[in-house]
Amino acid sequence: MQFSYFRRVAAGGAVAALAFAGVGALTAGPAYAATSKVSVVHGIPDTPVDVYVNGKKTLDNFKPGDVAGPLNLEEGDYDIALTKPGEPIGSAILKVDNAAVPGGANVSIAAHLDAAGQPKITPFVNDVSKVDAGKARLIVRHTAAAPAVDVRAGGTPVFEDLTNPNEAKGDVDAGEVKADVVLAGTDTVAIGPADLNLKEGTATIVYAIGSAEGKTLDVVAQTITGLHSAPGGVPSGDGGQAGTGVDTWWYVLTGAGVLLLLGGGVRMATARTGRK
Repeated sequence: MQFSYFRRVAAGGAVAALAFAGVGALTAGPAYAATSKVSVVHGIPDTPVDVYVNGKKTLDNFKPGDVAGPLNLEEGDYDIALTKPGEPIGSAILKVDNAAVPGGANVSIAAHLDAAGQPKITPFVNDVSKVDAGKARLIVRHTAAAPAVDVRAGGTPVFEDLTNPNEAKGDVDAGEVKADVVLAGTDTVAIGPADLNLKEGTATIVYAIGSAEGKTLDVVAQTITGLHSAPGGVPSGDGGQAGTGVDTWWYVLTGAGVLLLLGGGVRMATARTGRK
């Protein structure tokens, strides 16, 4: 497998890029209002959620390990709350008020654990630039409660010393590869191995999720298609989890989370998710 480039990207850089995209959308006139492609990844173990939008329950029991999206979202303002299934909105785990959805980006929102095992939401701006003929893009995101890791392809480290909540990426030869995740600088396997089918003209995003202490480490994959040539719009993607039954309000939640994170407006409620 030949990497044409290799980069590690801090989550702060992704947020900054997203802020740039959002500023342009929010300052555009109504005739030029842009939409975003938004997907969501649920990486918090043992924590299904209900979603409330403007006080109304709009999504029941969205489960860990699921990926939903993408959906075209128009700009708008929304009040969002997440609760444990069946609990009232007053017992929200996470609340976002007066959240503005941006436009003009391809975004994945990961609900996951930070390095200390606390739940959080991290927005990632997806690289949807075109790839060369015969190539695919591999993106790995560390969104697990675990120490620094190396990612290996065919037993050889390709992404090294990756920490939560950062990502690394490279353009590679399309084809199948056996990948695993090991503790940084060691051969101690933390996740995998897993067989990845990297199709030409796609971006495969692999999320490390769960908790090392809780023995719930796992991977979730998301695929973005249409990168063979210059896109006519914002490339879409496949969540990798069919039949989630997710309606539009879940994607409103994810877009809202982006803007409130950028503005520092996300509030963690006093009710917290449990950890093993």
